[in-house]
Amino acid sequence: MRARIVIVEDEPDLRDAVAEYLGAAGYDVATAESAAAARSLVETQSFHLAILDIAMPGEDGLSLGRWLRSRLPIGIIYATAAGTALDRIVGLELGADDYIVKPYELREVLARVRSVLRRVPQPQELQGKKAATDRRSVAFGPFQADLDGRLVTGANGSVIDMAKSEFDVLEVFLTRANRLLTRAAISEAIGFTEDPDSSRAVDIRIMRLRKKIETDPANPKFLRTVRGEGYIFSLPTGDGN
Repeated sequence: MRARIVIVEDEPDLRDAVAEYLGAAGYDVATAESAAAARSLVETQSFHLAILDIAMPGEDGLSLGRWLRSRLPIGIIYATAAGTALDRIVGLELGADDYIVKPYELREVLARVRSVLRRVPQPQELQGKKAATDRRSVAFGPFQADLDGRLVTGANGSVIDMAKSEFDVLEVFLTRANRLLTRAAISEAIGFTEDPDSSRAVDIRIMRLRKKIETDPANPKFLRTVRGEGYIFSLPTGDGN
């Protein structure tokens, strides 16, 4: 199945250029000129990835992104104007998988789309082909992480609500448990390019992750900080499968 992408952008020339470029790269692309139009599309279609302009008339991209997250297991890339670092940080805190800064090159958009789609869950029909015994899973404390299904459950099988960007970081730690990981190593593992905002983005994801898996996020049991070095995920030997 080809990945489906929705582009929400109020500038028609830019919207059409990105759609044409991604379509030529082999993706199924739909476009919307506003958040309202995007909501209408999502009522009848599903998508793997959304590219959202933050500054749009009416409902902005950040609000639309929150709504999409509540409806679909979708990757989100925010497009933000140059110099608006605050919007980028807010977007990351809301669970964005990546962002691009306007004006941007179409090749950069394609590279970031490919990076995010590698981390988006497979379509359900493809997941169904995996035998349950073949799935990778890791237990830690009261939690069970299904790495192939990209699902975390807690006590009594309750599902832990987790954005894909948070699961990306968790998977990095669970597959490299009990090893010191620098921010640069984590950024590389989740497909971030190394720039001044990458470390901040990693810290934001770790902060959100701790709130969901730690009893006391200020004094973490699993995801510990090694001051001046990075992070380490403590997992007793034998907990992983």
